Amino acid sequence: MARTWLSIRVEPVSGRGEDYWPRPGRILAAARSHTFEQLGTAIDLAFARWDLAHLRLFTLADQTPVCSFRTWEDMPDDAVDSDRTTLSQLTPSDQFTYVFDMGDDWTHLCTVADHRIDPLDELGLMAAQPTPYEGWGDLPDQYGRRWNGDNGSPAPRVTSALVV
Repeated sequence: MARTWLSIRVEPVSGRGEDYWPRPGRILAAARSHTFEQLGTAIDLAFARWDLAHLRLFTLADQTPVCSFRTWEDMPDDAVDSDRTTLSQLTPSDQFTYVFDMGDDWTHLCTVADHRIDPLDELGLMAAQPTPYEGWGDLPDQYGRRWNGDNGSPAPRVTSALVV
């Protein structure tokens, strides 16, 4: 297959009032026919987000806002619909932002690689959705939880007994 897909580097810059450095990251393979809504879902899953009931907003290099007309009641001026707008809007080396959850403000810097990729070479298959194929760093929990049931209290003590 030809090198027709985009390679998009995604790095969380901040979220929940914290800045991330060094930044964790993921690189996603995406067809130009995929929508921004599909890319948003793929980014959220790549960063282990499980509560997806939050708004998403992309801001392109030319400052065009991209959001879902299905979920936003008060859309930004001049917004385009993320459910219909495809990644064909992107060109090599473009940078844009992605924000998940307008309350916790998970802000990501997204950079389109200067070259296209062959999904069979990178993924080994033709994925139906944008798909991560490389990653690094510690993933911050969506709500800052450190263990199941974490309510902000001190961490439980580690016992020397092994659980089998």
